[in-house]
Amino acid sequence: MSQTNKMYLVTGAAGFLGSTVCRKLVDRNEKVRAFVLEGDKSAAYLPEEVEIVYGDLCNKDDLERFFDTPENTEVIVLHIASIVTVNPDYSQKVMDVNVGGTENIIEMCKEHNVSKLVYCSSTGAIPEEEKGSIRECEGSIPLDPERIKGCYSLSKAMATNVVLKAAKEGLNACVVHPSGILGPEDFAMGETTKTLVDIINGEMPAGIDGSFNLCDVRDLADGLIGAADKGKSGECYILGNEPVSFKDFTKLVSEESGCRQMKFFLPISAANFIAKILEKKAKKTGEKPLMTTFSVYNLARNNRFDSSKASKELGYTTRSYRETIRDEIRWLKETGKIA
Repeated sequence: MSQTNKMYLVTGAAGFLGSTVCRKLVDRNEKVRAFVLEGDKSAAYLPEEVEIVYGDLCNKDDLERFFDTPENTEVIVLHIASIVTVNPDYSQKVMDVNVGGTENIIEMCKEHNVSKLVYCSSTGAIPEEEKGSIRECEGSIPLDPERIKGCYSLSKAMATNVVLKAAKEGLNACVVHPSGILGPEDFAMGETTKTLVDIINGEMPAGIDGSFNLCDVRDLADGLIGAADKGKSGECYILGNEPVSFKDFTKLVSEESGCRQMKFFLPISAANFIAKILEKKAKKTGEKPLMTTFSVYNLARNNRFDSSKASKELGYTTRSYRETIRDEIRWLKETGKIA
C-alpha cells in the first residue's frame, strides 16, 4: 500500500514517550491517530496534524471509535499506554488497565485486521539476573510472573505474555522493553523529570547509593518506530542504555546546570528501612510516600540490560547521558520550569 493509506494508532499518546513517538511519526509525514484519556491536559502539546480520540482502554466502545479507520488502510498499532506506579502493592486498577487494556487492544487488532502491533513493555518485566547483562527471554511465553517484583512490573510481564501468546496464535505482534525515560519535552512532568528538577533546585537533600538505567526519550521513540518498521513477530527487544550511578548522574546534572552538587547518599539498607516507614505512614494518611521499597529496589538491582538485539535488528542507538541531560535542562529553562 502507498504511504497515504497507512495509519499509526498510538495509545498513551499524550504521555512522555507516546507524544515523542507522535512527533517523530508526523515528521515522517505519517498519518497518526492518538488515543488519549479524557481530561489529559498534555494532549494540547501534540502536533496539530495528529487526530485525537479520547477514551479509556477498559471501554471497548471507546476502542471501537479509535480503531474505526477508512477502508483499505494499513493500520499499525503502537500500544504505549499504561499506569506507571512505584507503589509495590497489588492494585486492581493497574491490572485492569495494563493487562485488561492490553487484552482489549489485542481483541481490536484481530477484529480490525491490524497489520502490526508493537507493545511497549518494560525492562522491569524481565526477571532479574544477579550477574552479567540481562537479555530478552526466549520462548512463546517467557516471562515468569513469580520472579517479578512490584505491581507495575508484574502487570507489564503479564501483559507481555498476553501479546506473545497472540503472536503465537497468528497476530503480527512484537514487544519492546524500554528502561527508564529521560529527556526534553516531558510536558506531563513525570517522576524522572520531577527528580531532575528537584536536584537542580536543591530540593533533594540526599540521594541513594545505587544505580539506574535511563534512555533518552527520543532514542526510545526511534526504537519503537523501528520495531514497527522491522520488528519480527513474536520477538522481544530491549531498549536500554548503560547503567549510571546516582552519584555520577547528579554530578552530570551539576556540571550541566550549575547547581550545587549533591554530597550525601544513603546506603541502600538505610534507604530501604526509611522507605518501609514512609510506606506505613502513607497507608495511614492516604498520602503518596516520598520513597518506596520498590523505587529503592530499582536502584539496588542489576541494571545492566543488553540492547544488542535491538541495535542489530531495529537500528537502535543511544546518545550519552550528558547530551540528554544538557538537552533536557535547556528545555526546562526554555519552558520556565527551572530558572
